[in-house]
Amino acid sequence: MNDENSSAENPVTPQVAEILVANHRAFLRFVERRIGNRAIAEEIVQDAFVRSLDRGDEIRDSVVGWFYRVLRNAVIDHQRRQTVANRRLDQFAAELESSGDGGEELAQIACRCVLELADTLKPEYSDALRRIEVDQIAVKDYADATGISASNAGVRIFRAREALRKQVARSCGTCAEHGCLDCTCQASAHR
Repeated sequence: MNDENSSAENPVTPQVAEILVANHRAFLRFVERRIGNRAIAEEIVQDAFVRSLDRGDEIRDSVVGWFYRVLRNAVIDHQRRQTVANRRLDQFAAELESSGDGGEELAQIACRCVLELADTLKPEYSDALRRIEVDQIAVKDYADATGISASNAGVRIFRAREALRKQVARSCGTCAEHGCLDCTCQASAHR
């Protein structure tokens, strides 16, 4: 019971918090050099600061030195998670590339109104959907053509599908949830 309460009994003191805040820019530079992305570095520093608020009992020497160790561990954790995520995205991109099914079915089922909704998305999402889903180019080929990695292309098409799904749900209501294979919109009547 004593171990469970020890961190709550020794939170970071106002003086320690003041030292951490005063060194924020140096901490941010430290993380940004290792991550290569300022926004992610800011998230890591902020998260480490928040998680450290109840860990004042761990400070044995310099507050700054202690927090650099916390940041180093946070960077390592981030890089491990990123490696796992990249591996998953690579697998997903490979699956998308190797699966040749679904394109013809999509072209038969999806009416023009859905394609028009795709045009309301961010331009890179709309382009990804048209080129990968409609034109049926491989994710890797799309990635090469747009100058991004296959992993990023996989993420882009995943996010584009999610954004389109939300847009269709907003526009079509229950048809989006239950499937509307008998589309009666004006655009599909001219197919």
